[in-house]
Amino acid sequence: MARSSRDAGRRPLKRRVATRKPKRTFLIFCEGERTEPDYLTALKRQPVMREAAAVQLSVVPGDNRSKPRTLVSLAIEARQRAMDEEGEIDEFWCVFDVEWPANHPHLDEAITHARRNRIKVAISNPCFELWLILHFQSQTAWMDSDSACALRRRLDASVGKGVDGEKYMPLVADAVRRAADLDERHRREGTAFPDDNPSSGMHKLLAAIMRQSAPELLGP
Repeated sequence: MARSSRDAGRRPLKRRVATRKPKRTFLIFCEGERTEPDYLTALKRQPVMREAAAVQLSVVPGDNRSKPRTLVSLAIEARQRAMDEEGEIDEFWCVFDVEWPANHPHLDEAITHARRNRIKVAISNPCFELWLILHFQSQTAWMDSDSACALRRRLDASVGKGVDGEKYMPLVADAVRRAADLDERHRREGTAFPDDNPSSGMHKLLAAIMRQSAPELLGP
C-alpha cells in the first residue's frame, strides 16, 4: 500500500527511555557519636540528596585520642573487602578533627595512610563545630575546640552535642562557600596543615556527593 503524504512526513514512533545518572555510593566513617552522625543523617534526608547519591554512614565510637588513625584503618579494611567482593562503593571518606590545644596523635600518619590507600578525608580544624559555625557566619580567627563548641551553641541555641538538621540544611551553601574561602585564604598566606586553623574539608565531601546530580544544594 502506498504511503500517503501525511504518513511520509511522520517520524517513526520510538519509546522514550528515561535516562538518569547512576547514583554514587559513599561510605563515610566519622569519629563523633552525636554531632557528625546527626548532621550527615539530616543531609541524607534531603530530597535532592536522595536523588544525588546513596550514602552509607559508619560511626565508630571509642577513645577520641586514637580516632583518626583508627577510622582510616577501618576505611581501608572496608575498601579492601569491597574490592574483594566486587562491592559497588564509589568513594570512601573519613571525617575527623584536629583538636586544639592538644591535637589528635598520629594525624600526619593517618592522612598519609589514607592517601596511599585512596581514602579521602574531610578534616575540620579545630573541630567539626567549626563547620557548623560556618553555616551561620564567617570565622577567620584561630579557635580552640572549647571556643568552637561554645560559639556553635550560641549560634544554634543547642544543648549538648546533638544537631537539629532543620536549622542547618537551608544554610549548607553558605557553609560550603565560607569553607572554600578559608581554603583560599590559607593558600594565599601559605598556611599548611595542621596550622590551617580555622578550616574544614567538609565542603569537599559535600561537593563530591552533590556535584554531578544536585549542584543546587551547593548554591550558585
